[in-house]
Amino acid sequence: MRTAAIIPARGGSKGLKNKNIHPIAGLPLLAWSVLQALDAEHVDQVFVTTDDAAIAQVARQFGAEVIDRPERISGDKATSESALLHALEVIAERYGAEPETVVFLQATSPLRKPGDIDRAIELFRLEGADSLISVTRADDLTIWEQRGGDWNSVNFDYRNRGMRQDRPSQFIENGSIYLFTPSVLREFGNRIGQKLSVYLMEFWQTWEIDTIEEVDLVEFYLKQKGIDRSFLRS
Repeated sequence: MRTAAIIPARGGSKGLKNKNIHPIAGLPLLAWSVLQALDAEHVDQVFVTTDDAAIAQVARQFGAEVIDRPERISGDKATSESALLHALEVIAERYGAEPETVVFLQATSPLRKPGDIDRAIELFRLEGADSLISVTRADDLTIWEQRGGDWNSVNFDYRNRGMRQDRPSQFIENGSIYLFTPSVLREFGNRIGQKLSVYLMEFWQTWEIDTIEEVDLVEFYLKQKGIDRSFLRS
C-alpha cells in the first residue's frame, strides 16, 4: 500500500467516559474518522490501533482493520508515537511491507470537510515534504501565560498592540490531520520531521472533543457545515 491511515483510539478516557465511541450526530465518534479516511481516494487502507474491545468492534463495523495495542503503550502517559510505531510493525508483518506515507488522524477531531484528507496528501506530495500538520489561523487570539505569578503576553506585545491585520499571521496546530513517512517516525521518534508542510483548515475546524461540553459544539458544526453521512462510504 502507498498510503495508510492510522487512527489511535484507546479506552479509558477520563474527561468524557468512552469518548472514542460516544455518539456524535448519529455515529460513534471514531466512525467519523474511519469513514472520512475510507472516503479519501489517496488512502489505501485504514487501521485503528486500540486496547479496547468495544472500540475494536466499532472500528470493524465501519470498515477499518484493527491493531491490538499492547498494555505497555496503552496508558495515560503512552504517546501517540509509540502506538504509531507499533502499528507500523504490525502492518509490515501482515502485508510484508510498510506504507510509504502514514496519515495519522485523531478520532477526537471529526470536523473534516470532504476532500480535506486528499488535499492534504496532494500538498504533502507536491511539496516533497517528509511531514505535514493541519492548522487553523489564530490571528484574532491574544494569548497570555503566567510565569512565577506574573502575567505575560505571548503572541503579541500588550504595550504596542497595533492593528490586528498588521501582526504576523500565527497558526494553531489543530490535531486533525498529520502526515509523515515511516522513516521520520523512526529517526526522530516524532510525527514531525525536517521538511514540514502545512495544510490550512478553517477556524471552526479547530474544535475537538475531550469533554461533554464540546459534544454539542462539534455536533453543531457537523450539521451547520453539512458534514454528514451523505458523502461517506458506509
